[in-house]
Amino acid sequence: MGTHTIKMPDLGEGIAEVELVAWRVQPGDTVVEDQVLADVMTDKATVEIPSPVAGRVLALGGEVGQLIAVGAELIRIDVGAGGEAVPAAPARAPAPTSASPAATTPAPAPASAERPRPSAGKPLAAPAVRHRAAVLGIDLQQVPGSAADGRILHEDLDAWLVRRPAARAPSAARYAERNDEEAVPVTGVRRRIAQRMQDAMRRIPHFTYVEEIDVTELELLRARINERWGGERAHLTLLPLLVRAIVLAVPRFPQINARFDDEAGIVTRHGAVHVGIATQTAVGLMVPVLRHAEARDPWSSASEIARLAEAARAGRATRDEMSGSTITVTSLGALGGIASTPIINAPEVAIVGVNRIVQRPVMQGGAVVARRMMNLSSSFDHRVVDGQLAAEFVQAVRASLECPALLFVE
Repeated sequence: MGTHTIKMPDLGEGIAEVELVAWRVQPGDTVVEDQVLADVMTDKATVEIPSPVAGRVLALGGEVGQLIAVGAELIRIDVGAGGEAVPAAPARAPAPTSASPAATTPAPAPASAERPRPSAGKPLAAPAVRHRAAVLGIDLQQVPGSAADGRILHEDLDAWLVRRPAARAPSAARYAERNDEEAVPVTGVRRRIAQRMQDAMRRIPHFTYVEEIDVTELELLRARINERWGGERAHLTLLPLLVRAIVLAVPRFPQINARFDDEAGIVTRHGAVHVGIATQTAVGLMVPVLRHAEARDPWSSASEIARLAEAARAGRATRDEMSGSTITVTSLGALGGIASTPIINAPEVAIVGVNRIVQRPVMQGGAVVARRMMNLSSSFDHRVVDGQLAAEFVQAVRASLECPALLFVE
């Protein structure tokens, strides 16, 4: 009888340790070659670790939330009498957070195809699905999974929300005192976000510049363009037009479209404009990257932004799609508030924040007129970007947005 020890593989990019975010198997389970054993998380993506051998799981090498060093023991498998270990299969990166053990996300099965789960055992679900279920107050034990192995998908949660009756609290308990507490470990994406935000605020002297933008003409033009092109081209939101305004401004301000290696003391100015698009997902804030925005028209940017956002929310964004940005845009849409103080996505030196659009009275030509107004709240790294440079950059973006015809000419 032979025992094969699987060690944490080297995922490249200088990664020394990863966080264990989910076990796909438990001691006593029988596994086949190339079956996914665990999900681990690097700074940029969730990665599936497949089994290089077939056999029975003897022991797990860590607990969910634990940091595991490259080369450390991950899992031990009994490969049986005469069983021979085979070369380790490469880790898959990134893993869809709502997928079955296959590397692609399966199409949701109809309700009739939902597979019953064994009466005993923990429900099978990816970390993102578990997080979303916890937020929604859904007991995964009650949700049928539609994946091939009974795994619960996001689509299953959607179906459960539609089918379940609305809970009605007894009126007598409406004003009852509550003393319950819940300790929630900060793990997975949430831990990475916390670490990156803390590091950025600790190392970067931020300053935020807020400017008011009149987007009345921009919104009128955007509506006309969408009406004119209909389904022939991607639907234009404000975001791709803002990206275009940034692209037109950065050649005059190369210090803005840059990354600062503070340990080496080097600022790298980039000709390419790789725009990070801050995207809220079920597991936290992620920043997929719109590459070479300088080579895209607004429709191409709109289409790619939509694709990247969907991939990030579904957990399908690749490692390359989650890295390499040179400047970031963040927006809370209708919840954008009057002003904000966005945190720089290090090692970048600038982030442009979009606040909500409101209609309000403005003096124009001696008369009070209704205009659609929006604030841009932009933060800069004061070590390499002076206040005047930042203000001039934002004013250049403003000029393009307030005269939107400029967005379509060089």
